[in-house]
Amino acid sequence: MDVLIVEDDDAMASALTAAAASAGHHPQRLARGADALLSHRNFQVILLDLGLPDMDGLEVLRKLRQVTDIPILILTARDDERSVVLGLRSGADDYLVKPVKLVELLARIEAVTRRAGRAGGVQQEDIIVLDDLAIDLNRRTASKAARPLP
Repeated sequence: MDVLIVEDDDAMASALTAAAASAGHHPQRLARGADALLSHRNFQVILLDLGLPDMDGLEVLRKLRQVTDIPILILTARDDERSVVLGLRSGADDYLVKPVKLVELLARIEAVTRRAGRAGGVQQEDIIVLDDLAIDLNRRTASKAARPLP
């Protein structure tokens, strides 16, 4: 599945990219909201930070919701109740507060894409997740705490 990661923090983007790739997804990272608005059509799910350098992530979310129903998960440091409710009411499919557990994030990506009917051909039983261990039966790969195992 093609995953768009809209995150301006290099370390966080690197961790998210590695986690998505280890689960067999095809991540691409963008650091600006304007870039996400231009290229969102090429992806099946979007991971969106709210604190972007060029525009507020909630504004990006609202603009995306006017043109697409792609599942969008917010990943942000904003943990106040008002921000969570505003994000969900503005059209986010899920809202996670950083730091996020990467295995949980992968499970939430699977859940929202499954509900949206956009799982990209990967069936639920093709990836087994136990705590921080993920096993991809099709690709014959395994990862623990989002780190690939030999």
